[in-house]
Amino acid sequence: MKLRCLIVDDEPPALDLLEHYIESMDRLTVAARCENALQAFQVLQQQPIDLMFLDVTMPRLLGTDFLRTLRNPPPVIITTAYREYALDGYELDVVDYLLKPIPFDRFLRAVAKVLKATAGTALPQPAEKQSVRSTEGGFLFFRAERKLVKILINDILYIESLKDYVRIVTTTSKPLLVKQSISTLETMLPDDQFVRIHRSFIVAVAQVGTYTPRHVEVGQQELPIGRLYQKEVERVLRLS
Repeated sequence: MKLRCLIVDDEPPALDLLEHYIESMDRLTVAARCENALQAFQVLQQQPIDLMFLDVTMPRLLGTDFLRTLRNPPPVIITTAYREYALDGYELDVVDYLLKPIPFDRFLRAVAKVLKATAGTALPQPAEKQSVRSTEGGFLFFRAERKLVKILINDILYIESLKDYVRIVTTTSKPLLVKQSISTLETMLPDDQFVRIHRSFIVAVAQVGTYTPRHVEVGQQELPIGRLYQKEVERVLRLS
C-alpha cells in the first residue's frame, strides 16, 4: 500500500521537484499539492494523508504556524531554504528538516524514516531502478548482467562510485558493477556496519584493518578519506 503524500509549497518549481521525487518511489504517491496553508487544511479535512511535505515561508501563514494549528497532523517533513527555522521544526516533532535545494539522496533518507516507522520495512528506492529487491536475512539483490545477484551484507568490503554506477567489492567473488548511485545505495545499508569515507567510497567498518587521518586499509586496498568525512570516519572507527 502506498503512502499518500501532500505537498505544500508556494513555489511551483519546488512543488514539481517534490512531486517528481515522490512519484519515482514505489511506496509513495502524490495525493494532492497545495500552494498555501488554507488549501492544505482543506485537503486534510477531505481525505487521508500519510505524509506531508511542508514549506515554512508561505504567504499569510508560516508552515510552522500552520502545523501548530493541527490537532492530529500526519508525519511531516519540513522543506525550506532557511536554516533558522530548523529549531521550530524539531520542537514540533517533525520527521525531518530538508534544506532547499533538496538533493534526491537527502530526500530518500527523510522518507526512509517514515517508512521504517509506519511499516518496519526496508529502506526506499526509486521505482524505476528496482536494483535492490530484499534486505531480509542480511543480504541484498542487485540487478546486474541481466540477472539478480545476491550479495551478503557481511561479505561487502567496500563500494566505489563510478559515475552512474557503483562497484561492489566483496570477500567472496569478483567485483559487481551495478547501475546505481552511491548515495542511494548508502541509504540501503545498515548505518552501524558501513561508513562513507569519501564522495566515492563506502567501507564496511568491520573490514577496516588500519587507518590514518587520510586513508583506510580494507583488505589489500588503501582507500582515501575525504577531508569533509574525516571527523565522522574517526568517530565511527574509534567506536567499532
